[in-house]
Amino acid sequence: MTSFSAARDSLEGLALGDGFGERWFPLFRTPREAFDQIRARRTPQEGPWHWTDDTAMALSVYGVLTAFDAVHQERLAKAFGATYLADPGRGYGHGMHLLLPELAENPGSWRTGARELFDGQGSLGNGAAMRVAPLGAWFCADLDEAAEQAALSAEVTHAHPEGGAGAVAVALAAALAARGRTGPAPASAELLAAVADRTPAGAVRDGLRSAAGLPADTEPWRAADLLGNGQRITASDTVPFALWSAAHHLDSLTDALWTTAEGLGDVDTTCAITGGVVAARTGLARVPQVWLACREPLPDWVAQAADEVSGPR
Repeated sequence: MTSFSAARDSLEGLALGDGFGERWFPLFRTPREAFDQIRARRTPQEGPWHWTDDTAMALSVYGVLTAFDAVHQERLAKAFGATYLADPGRGYGHGMHLLLPELAENPGSWRTGARELFDGQGSLGNGAAMRVAPLGAWFCADLDEAAEQAALSAEVTHAHPEGGAGAVAVALAAALAARGRTGPAPASAELLAAVADRTPAGAVRDGLRSAAGLPADTEPWRAADLLGNGQRITASDTVPFALWSAAHHLDSLTDALWTTAEGLGDVDTTCAITGGVVAARTGLARVPQVWLACREPLPDWVAQAADEVSGPR
């Protein structure tokens, strides 16, 4: 196993979760219909399952890693901006509509632009967390480096400490999942506690500790009620539940995504996070063929990168 293959698998799982989760929004079915169909495990047949800004931004992170083996913040800012301008209709949040066009023209402006968002507080949203799982898989050999690189990736758009903490937590979870590709999955409470221990103090870490303490038989909808389902779009309202779902289903990507979808809320983002973490361990080998047929494919350059990057980190 190489960190590159784990990162590639994580990206594929993130995109699959993103597109799968997006199908449960009210645009396609009412919340009651969505919940009932998810509980009955009725796969959405309409396709393609388009991915959103979660995957679009993850592709930029992945592209910078394959080119430079590290987060170069101005190059990442430029990639975010260029990707946005090429396809701004992927469901970006309000703050990114303000910030990303400027980054395309002046990548260095992220240093002031990200801090000026939301009345100078910076974004504490879930955007830095939703895109970062492949980075965690990439740096799985060194958890300190995974956390450091995740924080650097977050700063480009999410200057608030909670936005950064969400990215660190997801990257650490993906790194731990990738480490276990060839052995037994870690116990769910142990994984969540390990992630919490390395996550900066604040609401995200508090939520992870709450997630680690939930009884193993907690229903997904109940866990979402207690931990948050992303409806508030903040990292602290999104990451604990998504990682709770991942930690309890590290050997089954489809089970993990069904569980996460049951929480509804910002379901494309929660499923993207869960999918990116679990796929860092499992890949897509056991995903139903109908899911693979429905998903929107990733750009051709992702496959081409596999021919250019070889060997372990």
